[in-house]
Amino acid sequence: MGILSRASYVIRSKLNAVLNSAEDPNETLDYSYEQLRDELQDVKEGIADLTTQKKRLEIQKRRLEENVENHNEQARQAIEQDREDLARKALEKKKQKMSQIEELDSQIQQLQSQQEGLVEQKDQLQQRIEQFKTKKETMKARYEAAEASKRVNEAMTGAGDEMKDVGRAIERAEERTEKMEARSQAMDELQDEGVFEDALSDKDQLDRELEDIQSKGEVDAELDTLKAEMGKGDADETTDESADAEVATDDLEAELAGGNGEADVETPEVSDSEVESELEDLKEDE
Repeated sequence: MGILSRASYVIRSKLNAVLNSAEDPNETLDYSYEQLRDELQDVKEGIADLTTQKKRLEIQKRRLEENVENHNEQARQAIEQDREDLARKALEKKKQKMSQIEELDSQIQQLQSQQEGLVEQKDQLQQRIEQFKTKKETMKARYEAAEASKRVNEAMTGAGDEMKDVGRAIERAEERTEKMEARSQAMDELQDEGVFEDALSDKDQLDRELEDIQSKGEVDAELDTLKAEMGKGDADETTDESADAEVATDDLEAELAGGNGEADVETPEVSDSEVESELEDLKEDE
């Protein structure tokens, strides 16, 4: 096989594959049915043309037969008038007409035979067309049912091209959503960590933390003020601290006065100022 032959074969095979993939069985069956009907119409027209030719020959034959009768009559009249020469000429013309009639008969018989053959072909073709029509409708119904079943099965299994497109669309939507969610969470995290400064403010993270501490201190001070106005909070705490200090002072004086039960140990004298100083220290420690 030469290069050109191989190239031609490859091109034909490619075209055949493309045509097979693009072919619609319903359209192909309908087209074939129309082709058969056109062929039947051509056969009918051929039969009509053939019959017309045969009829023309039959008409011409009848005219020749009439001429034959006229020539017979002419020959008899010539014989009655003792004109043998005229009778001979009339009979010669009759002979010519008879030869033409025989030739026309042969042609008419031939046309008749062709007509009968075409009529038989027409009947066979018409029967074939009826059978093809029935088969065509059956095949179209089977094809449509198979196509509907295929679409349903593809939709159920997700194997169809449309379902694949839907699946890819869902995957792309999920990917975009996850990306946007991750982006939002990352921006929130960076914002909380102070990586991104406020575009409308010239303060950094340290300034904002100091402002938070100052704001909190102001709130605590206002809360203490409110408690003081209501007679709670620090007043109660001061009363408790004074009571605790007095108890501690009494215990200390008892311990200093009583000693530890031994007669030889001298008890040092403690002035009131020293006691008061120690009490102040205790209060500060509290």
